[in-house]
Amino acid sequence: MAVLVSSTASKAVGLVEDVKFEMSAFEPRLHASTLQGLTNELKQASIGQEFVSSLPQHSTKRESDDLEKDDQEKEDPESLTDSDSGDDVALRPPHITERRRAQNAKFSAWLSTRVEKVTKEEVKAAIQNADDEVLSIRNLMAKQESQVIITDPREYQIELFERAKKENIIAVLDTGSGKTLIAVLLLKHILDKELEDRALGKPPRIAFFLVGADLIECNLDQKIDRFCGEMNCDFWGKAIWDKHFKENMAIVCTAEILYQCLMHSFVTMAQINLLIFDEAHHAKKNHSYARIIKDFYLAELDPTKRPKVFGMTASPVDAKVDVVQAAKGLETLLHCQIATTADLSLLQRSISRPNERIADYDPLPAPYTTPLCAQLKSRYGNMEPLSRLIHFATAATSELGEWCADHIFSLALAEEEANKVEVKIERTFNAEKEGQPIEVLDSEIRRIREAKEFIKEHDFPPPNLSGNSLSSKVRRLQGYLNDVFERPTDAKCIVFVKQRLTARLLGELFKRIGSRHLRLGILIGTRAGEAGDHKVTFRQQVVTLMKFRKGELNCLSRGRARHKNSGVKASKQYMEDTVLTLLVSAYDRTWKPTTSGKYQRSPRWRGQPHDNETILQATYILTVENKQYICELLLPENSPIRSVSGRPSSRKSTAKRSAAFEACLLLRQRGYLDGHLLPTYHKRLPAMRNAHLALNMKKTNAYTMRVKPSIWEETRGSLPDTLYLTLLILASPENMSRPYQPLALLTRTPLPEIPRFPLHLQPGKSSEVLCVPIRQHLMVSVSTLEKLTSFTLRVYKDVFNKVYEVNQPQMSYWLAPVTKQRPKNLQDVTATSLIDWSIVELVHEKDEIPWSFKTPHEDLANRYLIDRWDGGRRFFSVGVVPELRPHDPVPEGCPSHKYMDNIISYTVSLFSKSRARAKWLPNQPVLLAHRVLHRRNLLDDFDNGETEVPTRSYLPSTIAATCYLFPAIIWRIEAHLIALEACDLLQLQIKPQLALEAFTKDSDNTDEHRSEQIHVQRGMGKNYERLEFIGDCFLKMATSISLYARNPVDDEFESHVKRMLMICNKNLFGTALKLKLRTWYPEGIKLLEGKGHKKLGSEVIKHQLNDKTIADVCEALIGAALLSYRDTGNMDMAVKAVTALASNPDHDVASWAGYYEMYEKPAYQISGCSAAQLDLAVKVEKEHDYHFKHPRLLRSAFIHPSYPFAWERIPCYQRLEFLGDALLDMACVNYLFYRYPDRDPQWLTEHKMALVSNKFLGALCVKLGFHRHLRINSPSAMYHIQEYVAEITEAERDSNGIRDYWTMTKNPPKCLPDIVEAYLGAVFVDSEFNYQEVERFFHSHIRWFFEDMSIYDTFANAHPTAGHLLVR
Repeated sequence: MAVLVSSTASKAVGLVEDVKFEMSAFEPRLHASTLQGLTNELKQASIGQEFVSSLPQHSTKRESDDLEKDDQEKEDPESLTDSDSGDDVALRPPHITERRRAQNAKFSAWLSTRVEKVTKEEVKAAIQNADDEVLSIRNLMAKQESQVIITDPREYQIELFERAKKENIIAVLDTGSGKTLIAVLLLKHILDKELEDRALGKPPRIAFFLVGADLIECNLDQKIDRFCGEMNCDFWGKAIWDKHFKENMAIVCTAEILYQCLMHSFVTMAQINLLIFDEAHHAKKNHSYARIIKDFYLAELDPTKRPKVFGMTASPVDAKVDVVQAAKGLETLLHCQIATTADLSLLQRSISRPNERIADYDPLPAPYTTPLCAQLKSRYGNMEPLSRLIHFATAATSELGEWCADHIFSLALAEEEANKVEVKIERTFNAEKEGQPIEVLDSEIRRIREAKEFIKEHDFPPPNLSGNSLSSKVRRLQGYLNDVFERPTDAKCIVFVKQRLTARLLGELFKRIGSRHLRLGILIGTRAGEAGDHKVTFRQQVVTLMKFRKGELNCLSRGRARHKNSGVKASKQYMEDTVLTLLVSAYDRTWKPTTSGKYQRSPRWRGQPHDNETILQATYILTVENKQYICELLLPENSPIRSVSGRPSSRKSTAKRSAAFEACLLLRQRGYLDGHLLPTYHKRLPAMRNAHLALNMKKTNAYTMRVKPSIWEETRGSLPDTLYLTLLILASPENMSRPYQPLALLTRTPLPEIPRFPLHLQPGKSSEVLCVPIRQHLMVSVSTLEKLTSFTLRVYKDVFNKVYEVNQPQMSYWLAPVTKQRPKNLQDVTATSLIDWSIVELVHEKDEIPWSFKTPHEDLANRYLIDRWDGGRRFFSVGVVPELRPHDPVPEGCPSHKYMDNIISYTVSLFSKSRARAKWLPNQPVLLAHRVLHRRNLLDDFDNGETEVPTRSYLPSTIAATCYLFPAIIWRIEAHLIALEACDLLQLQIKPQLALEAFTKDSDNTDEHRSEQIHVQRGMGKNYERLEFIGDCFLKMATSISLYARNPVDDEFESHVKRMLMICNKNLFGTALKLKLRTWYPEGIKLLEGKGHKKLGSEVIKHQLNDKTIADVCEALIGAALLSYRDTGNMDMAVKAVTALASNPDHDVASWAGYYEMYEKPAYQISGCSAAQLDLAVKVEKEHDYHFKHPRLLRSAFIHPSYPFAWERIPCYQRLEFLGDALLDMACVNYLFYRYPDRDPQWLTEHKMALVSNKFLGALCVKLGFHRHLRINSPSAMYHIQEYVAEITEAERDSNGIRDYWTMTKNPPKCLPDIVEAYLGAVFVDSEFNYQEVERFFHSHIRWFFEDMSIYDTFANAHPTAGHLLVR
């Protein structure tokens, strides 16, 4: 019988794109800077070539194969066709960062090998020959040490050396007498003795040369290293210092570096064999020399373990004091004896001193004003930056001459210097307590720019040696320098001046009038001066001195520059910055002030982001109780500990030290300081938000995939006598375009409620599937079960070309046709009456309907037909076409085919040889039929490539349609069952549709909402992203409430850390595996025929998931638990989900009421209220109609961290702000989530930023008048608040009802949004944890601003969601 197919050929859907490798990413590359540095430092010209040749070739097949094993191809529901036999392996190259990491590891290994081969002599040679510009400061200083000074020691040097071997001395010798030689002799002696001690097995010790020591290393055989503050030694830990101590026998460093090492226990006095103090007269009061001796040298009670001390100085006294008394004090402090040579005549003969000449010059005129200076003074004399220059220029007319006086303006108002002046003016303007109109600032900057242009256009004449152009003093200096440098000479000269500007002016002058052999340099220190004052780095100073020594420069103009902050350099990390200073102030272990101890304020907090009102110093607040001082120490706002109180003391200094010491103890006890008193927490900028802590966003791992629900296994293995019916009914059967009859799914146990879900039957037409459970069960006999098994297996064979063994005990479920006539109320009928048993028996008795020439043509219409030779070809017949014969030409309109000779060739599916042997009846009828398209993924809508409607039928045509829908239906049912089983594991009762949504990931990059989706799995329904969005927010709120209630003594910092540990993805990861479905075929019974029948045993299916996906599903489950009870407002199930998934003792409540039950009101909350606190409650109630039962709790919401606790005994708002922040987040997310149900999480997150931004909350604070109640102890913060209040008030007044007026102002001081959140937290606590009060506040004061979110699109796009991590 020939079959004529009238449908068009179906097109392939879901093609897999080729994966392409960009091989350039594997090519070895060596940066030019790396090559240059290696060439200059190591002098290895072949390094680049060796490295390239040492890398493996990327084009080898083995490497390519290894890369291709990294990933697996994802399969979607749409690919479930007859040809499915399992998962295929796809090829994916490693991520580019992984490739780079591998290359870096190879390079590091190679570099380590190469460096080991470079000898110490080669390094020295490379340093000596390298350009100074590419060397580090350490190598620059080492390069200078080329002079061997130990040749022939003089008698007085040997005398003092011998004495130093016996006792601690301070060698007092004039400058140039060779004190360093004595130190080198002593150091050499100590190191020789150290080598002997080490040979005897004694513990190694090390020598320290403090300051000076330019010529040490080249005069000793042992390895020596040097360190200075510019090398950021403050950041080094014990491991680094141990490495340096192990590699070197002596260290040259500043006294402060040694003091820090001793204080952090990186080294002890017992490990030091020699201390050399250069310029020993500085050892007084709180100098590092004095602290080393008092705090550590004397603390070593065993004299044999103390190091030898050797001091050097030209004079033991550097001030106008009693010389004898000062000398005795120095001896006592350093535990040394002052010593000098016994024969001073030897010393006088040995020291070569330069000749001194006094130069006479004509008297200098009185200072006057030049014409240029007079013009500038008349125009800009009232501007402070320029008035200073004018004053200097006036004085310079006398000291230097008119040319220098005028030329200072060309230096100070050059482009770069003028910009510096503008910045200073703006900074001064912003720092003024009394605010001025912005027009004042604009006017000042405009005038500076006018002055710059005026000087730029001014014609400066060249210097003239006659007249008033140069002063007589400068002309005399010029004459002397010309005499010395008029011809080539080795002479060198240093011109000392009092001011930095003078040094720079002389440098500019002698470039113009100096002789051709004069090579002038400037040495003016590192301080950043005023306008016109050139900034010089420490490195530039070192290079300048080196050039002077080598003769590249022969004259230096030297200014007397002193650093305005010449103390210890502040650390860039807050913890190091504050804690180290606290230790300096509090080190006295006996709580008694040391004899020269002096309280030091902590340095400013540098290098960290902060707002304007943050106090960048530790603040000490003293109060008096019982005639004793008690100090409260306030640390900066973002520190892990905010406030610590010390012990009572009769002295203020001791009270302060007590508070500082208690702070250090507390930091150590809580783990913020390690055993060496270094910070364990550091501020870092992560790639993503805090919730991504410690999880790789790109790396994927293979996890076992759950493909079948466990409900099928509950009674498998035996013959059931009871089955439960679930009817599979289409809500809109008219969209089938073919006769339709429902199916019944018979299971061993009752199925839970399965929500409706859509099927896309044809383009533009769909229908929801109703899974209707029948209350009454079906009692089945053995024969009845055989008939149902026959019907079910026939469906698999005839429709899906799968032949399974008959094994009734292993059947998971059965199928049965449902009668066409059904009552409307299905629950009132018996299960038996709903099954069309006539069809079941017909299928059980007959395999197929036979055909012959006697078969009426009417019996061939509306039949389901199967190709005998190709089981994948199935058809629905329309009817016989009488006018056509098998050998007639193929009619027009039929799809193109390989064989188009005639109808019979067009129809049969035989191969060429079989076709040649086949013989056909020439008079058989020609049947018009529609070929069935095997489109299984009816859960997804049709795309543009699917133009043909798949027709469906089965043994009777009324059943066929439903059978072709069955794969999609059972796929979705099993998906719900698996999701519900996962919820059961967590003991969560969640609505099925929300449970499935929480476990649905429809692409590899589901969370990249506006990017092209990768490996999309269509038809899976809603993915978890929106649930994860709201679940994440509830998780933050729930953990915040629990931490606040459970840990009343924790400060905000500790609460943040604990919350992060609960809500971070690292904690959620592994709690529940992301489950995803792959196949609908039944399991348990053996497949005998069909694709995949050769597979033996149960096959474990795995899928690739990144770690964050698994954590996101946990948050989505929390969101599903919350939404499941939205109608009732009950959040108990969501709380239970947080407890199950956070898995942390800090959150172990099972219901919302549990939060308040574990909260114990702190003493400050329930204490008696003052009149001021009661008055505050009355005033605030007028701003928001909530009556506080505990006014002291309200007061806490308005106490700034700078406000001392001792003044009211009420904590600051930080804990309440921590709680209120999470509550406000939840209220805002709720509003957006339900108001915009179709928006993706990225849009919701971006627009949430507007609602919770500091900018909006600051404006809301002012609108509510909360700022008037703030208690603060920071004048600068108060100024910024006043300035912002004036600006936002004016913006609101001029807005004319515009709701986003607050976006047009500057950012508010952070304390303003903080007190809004703290107030919200206080309301929540006072109302006994009533979340409805939070929602009421939101709808009363916030919602109005955000009725139309479209006006905040620009604001949202300008505020990316990123944060800082504080990690240990």
